Amino acid sequence: MALMRYEPLNLLNQLQREVNRLFETSRFGDEETGHMLADWMPAVDIREEPNQFVIHADLPGVELKDIEVTLENGVLTLKGQRASEKKEETEQYRRVERVRGTFLRRFSLPDVADADKVAAKCKDGVLEVIVPKREAAQPRRITVEG
Repeated sequence: MALMRYEPLNLLNQLQREVNRLFETSRFGDEETGHMLADWMPAVDIREEPNQFVIHADLPGVELKDIEVTLENGVLTLKGQRASEKKEETEQYRRVERVRGTFLRRFSLPDVADADKVAAKCKDGVLEVIVPKREAAQPRRITVEG
């Protein structure tokens, strides 16, 4: 059995972060024009490895032709659309939680990223974007002479 530290304000802090995220307009809309850019945001994991960054984005139900990955001025953009299912008028839903429509995520790439070698592939509803690091950015060991 593991001992866990009791932090009474942890839940309150988590709730505050979620509410703040909900009201951030820059994630879903364009602040300059006020137009909505996306209906939803896919969940992502970003992992740094010694020679690359790996981004996994959950895109269940999104067809490959509806996914667009672009890179411009050091900003990686994932956008696309999950199509609506045709519903018959006789169907009565008790709960609808799956969001349809356009999605958008943007990431500022670090200076060490090699923008010319970025690659993306999608399998089983998970988009994987590989962002290699430039050769010059790789750490090298320097021998110390005595």
